[in-house]
Amino acid sequence: MLRAAVNDAVIMDHRQLGLADLDKRSREIFRQLVETYLATGVPVGSRTLSQKLPLNLSPASIRNVMSDLEAVGLISAPHTSAGRMPTERGLRFFVDALLEVGSIDEEERSQIEQRVAGSNRQRIDDVLMSATNMLSGLSQCAGVLMAPKFNMRLKHIEFVGLDKSRALVILVGEDGTVENRIINLPEGLPQSVLVAASNFLSARFIGRTLPEIQRKMKTEIQRLKQEIDELTATVVEQGLACWVGEDPDHEKTLIVRGRANLLDNKDALNDLERVRSLLDDLENKKELIRLLGLAEEADGVRIFIGSENKLFSLSGSSIIIAPYRDAEERVVGVLGIIGPTRLNYGRIIPMVDYTAKVVSRLLS
Repeated sequence: MLRAAVNDAVIMDHRQLGLADLDKRSREIFRQLVETYLATGVPVGSRTLSQKLPLNLSPASIRNVMSDLEAVGLISAPHTSAGRMPTERGLRFFVDALLEVGSIDEEERSQIEQRVAGSNRQRIDDVLMSATNMLSGLSQCAGVLMAPKFNMRLKHIEFVGLDKSRALVILVGEDGTVENRIINLPEGLPQSVLVAASNFLSARFIGRTLPEIQRKMKTEIQRLKQEIDELTATVVEQGLACWVGEDPDHEKTLIVRGRANLLDNKDALNDLERVRSLLDDLENKKELIRLLGLAEEADGVRIFIGSENKLFSLSGSSIIIAPYRDAEERVVGVLGIIGPTRLNYGRIIPMVDYTAKVVSRLLS
């Protein structure tokens, strides 16, 4: 299941690149080269590979294969006398075709459960913040999460008149969160209309989130208008509309935790310019929200490597993200990590996937 979800993120056509024609020996050499590079962070030479490979190959034979791998764009040399390292294209091929994604062990599952759920955690915001912090800590990257701005389940909704032309819309969540907005009304609107609007919404939508209410209102607005008078319907629509901006991105909350991990990374000192560029990318909230939004259409984990997304074209970073769902199995947000392209993909992919499942279970 996780393998299918990962493959859903494939961006390039391996057949066009001729990668499907690589023989077993070439794939094994390439796999070992990538795994060694991801573990050490230094270019890998033919002599190192000859010592690690189960195949009985001389360094000269390995160099010939490496030359072929370089010709199809899977590996490159940082300078003439160095070993080889995977390109972004090579990392994509490795993740899509060669990476063996296992499952996280029981100890790590238990750690995720405890740190995300906790013993007394009630507020949805606390659960989401905890999940982001936990992913950042376990991966030593930046944890990211995109959620609806108003994801609380309603316990109470009320319209309170302020003066002749304004009213206060008060929303109280089951977790104790209180939000309010001021709306403009036709002057001289009777107090009875505000009471009717409060009763109408309370009778039908308590226990639902604001996005759920808005979706239901869109599909049933005509039928609902038949149950209430025109003035009450106007107040109900204005009361809900005041929580939504014209730009869909404004309806999303973005959480980024653990930026300091990116500076503590052992590769950071060697490439401070890339890290600075990545930190700048993380400040571009609008573009980051749009990128995370791509995962809302996926069934599982999505992976973007380096310049596959224009946001990270300069910093050369990877993002591993997965959607999480509400009680009705609707995708309501996305969580994951952002870090350098040299990641332990085999460990982090199932970690992100499992965390998304834990959050989904808690939200339901």
